[in-house]
Amino acid sequence: MWILFSLLAALATAVVVTLSKAGIKNVDSSLGFAIQSVLIVIVAWSVVIGQGNLSDLNRIDRRSWIFLGIAGVITCLSSLLSFRALKLGDAARTSSLDKVSLVFSVLLAVVFLKEKVNWQVILGVVLMGAGAVVIAMARE
Repeated sequence: MWILFSLLAALATAVVVTLSKAGIKNVDSSLGFAIQSVLIVIVAWSVVIGQGNLSDLNRIDRRSWIFLGIAGVITCLSSLLSFRALKLGDAARTSSLDKVSLVFSVLLAVVFLKEKVNWQVILGVVLMGAGAVVIAMARE
C-alpha cells in the first residue's frame, strides 16, 4: 500500500510544481510559498481533526516534538529554496534537480537511521541522481 501512496505523492508533487511555477510568475517566490503554507496548515489540521486524531497531540513525547519541530523548520527552508529555484528556472529542470534529495535521503538513512541498502538501492540512487543532473543541465 505504501507504493500507491508514494506514487500518488509523486503525482501530487508534479502537479504542485506546475501550479506553483504558474502561480509565482508575477509573485515573489517567498510570498507564493507563504500563501501555500497557510492552506497547507488548514488542510493538514482539518485531516487530523477529521480523522479524530487531535487527542493524540497529548501523547507525543518530547523527543518526537524536537524531531518534528526541526523537520518542520527544514521543510520550510527547503520549500523556500525550491520556490526560489522555480522562480528562476524551468519547472522540469528545477524539479528534477530537487529530486537529488533521494541520494541525500538514502545516505542520511544509512548513517543516522542505520538502514541497510543492497546493490539495487545503490544502483537506483546512482541512476536517479545521474538522471536528475542530466535533466537539470540539459540545454534548451
